[in-house]
Amino acid sequence: MSTNLNTLLEQTSSADTTARLFQMLDIPAGTLQPAGPTVTRLELAQALNMLLFDKLLHEVPEGAAYVGDAVRDGRKICFDHGALRTVLGAQTGALPAGEAAFTRIFLPLGYELAGLYPLDRIKMTGRVYAHADDAEGIAQFFLSELHPERFSDEFQRVVARVLSTSVDPLDARSKASLDHLTQHKTLPYDDAAALLPVLLGCFERQHALPTLADYESLLQESSEMAWIATEGNVFNHATDRVADVESLAQLQRDLGRPMKDKIEVSRNGRVRQTAFRATTVVREMADEHGQPVARKVPGSFYEFISRDHFVDEKTHQEKLDLTFDSGNAQGIFKMTAGAAAAEC
Repeated sequence: MSTNLNTLLEQTSSADTTARLFQMLDIPAGTLQPAGPTVTRLELAQALNMLLFDKLLHEVPEGAAYVGDAVRDGRKICFDHGALRTVLGAQTGALPAGEAAFTRIFLPLGYELAGLYPLDRIKMTGRVYAHADDAEGIAQFFLSELHPERFSDEFQRVVARVLSTSVDPLDARSKASLDHLTQHKTLPYDDAAALLPVLLGCFERQHALPTLADYESLLQESSEMAWIATEGNVFNHATDRVADVESLAQLQRDLGRPMKDKIEVSRNGRVRQTAFRATTVVREMADEHGQPVARKVPGSFYEFISRDHFVDEKTHQEKLDLTFDSGNAQGIFKMTAGAAAAEC
């Protein structure tokens, strides 16, 4: 059956990529409606999530190898959530500061705030956005903000210098389409097809690479901000919802893959997480003479999560625990702390 979802994906990427994504991912039934002249916010959100998942796999070879194993074994990936980082209270050029750069996308797509998670140890705040039309089936977003004002004055100056070069990837037509989507919850197909690649482009680094001196200065106080300086708003990680994260982690260790040592367990015991260690990437930064120097820095990573069902005390209905945990998140975020930048 031809659906809006597969035609949108084919138009934005390719028929081969679309077929591969349908083969690897568990697709919510509500997003598989016959092709028509309008696209719902649910279909557009799912298309974006699938492309973001594919983009992450291109950046994280360990994740791609794991997904390849799953496809070989006939198991679909349940995309649980993606995470990204922003900076609040700083000069961010043409890009809105903090989560505003993404809530202007998430809210029109049908997402709503589902949880607030202080990340005080790393001086950040996390917020979770779940889809109003299918909270369990559509991947959530864990959107975090770093607070520069909690660091030294020099750190704040460097953050402003780095982020002030940011551009805004949303053009006038895209903003108008998002406004229409907010009002009507649907878009004409042509507008949706034009909007999708622009939305995908929002999940990139929008500022220029820092100088080596600025990167090292940020790294002294915050490995999270140093990561933002080189990687920007790309997916920090994408997460596979699995039945038994403990046994999966051991299997991946046995295969020799770089798995986190510890399983992070939520305070209520119902949410358990672990991850591959962040992929090392190479970024070119200018030295004190303005000459490019290649440095190895932490990139993105692939995560695993197990969620238990529970009986809601108010409705007495069984639900999947879709919440997060501040302790878990801060433990997982350390995957990108890595070692100091090394010369290639």
